[in-house]
Parts: sequence; C-alpha cells; structure tokens
Amino acid sequence: MREINYIVVHCTGGSPNETIPQLIAGFRSNGWKNNGYHIVVDGSGARHNITPLEQIANGVQGHNAKSVHVSYMGGKIVKGKGVDTRTDAQKAQLLSILRELRAKFPKAKIVGHRDFSPDKNGNGVIESFEWIKVCPCFDANKEYEKI
Repeated sequence: MREINYIVVHCTGGSPNETIPQLIAGFRSNGWKNNGYHIVVDGSGARHNITPLEQIANGVQGHNAKSVHVSYMGGKIVKGKGVDTRTDAQKAQLLSILRELRAKFPKAKIVGHRDFSPDKNGNGVIESFEWIKVCPCFDANKEYEKI
C-alpha cells in the first residue's frame, strides 16, 4: 500500500444526480487516464469505490501519490462562493467513510481540496481569498477535526 499523508474531501461541482459513468466520462474528456477520486458518494448517500486505494487518483495536482480522495456528488459555485449541497445521507456516508479511512491511515490529515491553496500573504492561514478552488464547499478541517 502507498504511504498516505492526506485524506482529501472533494465535491464534484456537478449535479447530485450525476451517474458514475457520467463522472468518469468527464475525467476522460479532460484527458485524464486516472479518475479524480477513489470514493464517491452519490446524492442518495450510496458509496461508489471507483479507484482502488492502492492506485493514484487525480484529486489534487502535486499531492496525489500520498493522498486518498473522497468526493460527494454536488457542490456548486454561485457568484464565486461554494454552496454545500450535501444531503443528510451524503453527510452520514462521508462521516462513515472518513472514519474508516482514518482507522486505515491514522497519521493522515483530513483536509478539503481548497486547503492545498497557497498561503499568499504568509500568515499561516489559508483564507478564502487565497483559495484556488472552493471545493468541497464547506470547511472539511473543522467538520472532521475530531475524527
């Protein structure tokens, strides 16, 4: 198994009703040979393992070799702001998946995709104006800090 330093939470930025084949077709249309995530939670809260954990997924450029990527279907951007569209079923399933991954990779840090943005002003905090992406449209650090 690969060394895992990060468990990264994402949103697809698409419809919560998007299908897994549609999601994977989107990765291929971008020219990606690997999927962007390991695990995806659809709008009903169902879990889909789309990339084996032993393999690298294309979730965060420059950090994929030592990361596991988990996404929920949905999340959207309105006037530059992320809107958290998770259903209660998605929230429960994400929590379950993250607990499972934490047990498997106890030293890995749970973060959102946006937390890989650069600290442009050097104050040690990645603030909203510094985000390259708003994904996953909520503060994963805060929400999952006790896992």
